[in-house]
Amino acid sequence: MNSNSNGLPPRRQAPTQSGASGSKNGKGKKPKKKRRMRTFGRLVLSLLVIAIVVGGGYLYWVYNQVADTGIDKPVPPGMSAKTKPITMLLLGTDNRPETGTYLSDVVMVASLNPETKTATIVSLPRDTRVQLDGYKANKLNSYYPKFKAQEKTSGKNAEDQMKEMMSKYLNVDINYTTVLNFQAFRDAVNAVGGVDVTVDKNMCYKDTADGTDINLVAGAQHLDGKEALDFVRYRKSNCKPKTDESNDFDRNKRQNQVLNSMLDQLKSLGGVTKIGKVIGAVDKNMTTDVESEQMKNFISTYWNISKSDVHYTPVTGEWRSPYVYINETELANAKQALKDTLSGKVTASPTAE
Repeated sequence: MNSNSNGLPPRRQAPTQSGASGSKNGKGKKPKKKRRMRTFGRLVLSLLVIAIVVGGGYLYWVYNQVADTGIDKPVPPGMSAKTKPITMLLLGTDNRPETGTYLSDVVMVASLNPETKTATIVSLPRDTRVQLDGYKANKLNSYYPKFKAQEKTSGKNAEDQMKEMMSKYLNVDINYTTVLNFQAFRDAVNAVGGVDVTVDKNMCYKDTADGTDINLVAGAQHLDGKEALDFVRYRKSNCKPKTDESNDFDRNKRQNQVLNSMLDQLKSLGGVTKIGKVIGAVDKNMTTDVESEQMKNFISTYWNISKSDVHYTPVTGEWRSPYVYINETELANAKQALKDTLSGKVTASPTAE
């Protein structure tokens, strides 16, 4: 396959369309197509995150689809992901119509180095007890909703406050924050036609307060959006007979299984036709501060990153209700892994393609 000056295979040319300017209409509103493209930009970032987590060259297909999408502001000087190592905070919240809450059930920090073409992704248990100067000791997943509630009085948005806190906690500068909620997760799974997973145990839990009704049977299953969310969320049972409990570490493994299955669906023959529905799934259900041009920088730089060069570093600990007391050695190693990736000490695998 031939390549261009960026090292990418030749791009497909988009059909020429008349009247496709970025201007506003007479009422001061952006045209519907422009709004859809901006929504698509959010989808691109979500797929980028998934692709980085599970590895693979699907990023190139995304690059071919992205044009003028993303956040409408320039990339700060010297901050291009093509040349500068970047760190991003990834949050998955429990926000959905039934609850209105913002607990962050997924907390990951990803560092990427464009020169070595390597990435390190650190995941932290949601119930981690955080004790940090300037912050009241609490569960890790409780800070984002607290910051959301303080936005009007603090003058800072919650995403920036989380970025500031996690930078201090991990002793590394975090450049961007991306937040995806439960509703987007459910709708995105439905949009790709469901996911094929192996349910590791029988799962049963009911909560009439938020409509939770988990009832899954162990074994190979094809799950829709609601069931997939139940699968990754399950922790304990209140049913008769009770099913075995789960923990944060099991949940992280199940989350990765679902993400892998979603990516397989989108890469499969005919998966591209589902893209419109996935666009709708992430609309208004995702928040990011990545600029449009930076989004393209990420994709063009990391489209062919090898799976062996994406280093997933989960941090575990000891559960003593109601907290996970983090393993300090693992946390120190995770901090160092992020720094080593940023500094270029982590090099690409000799077998990387």
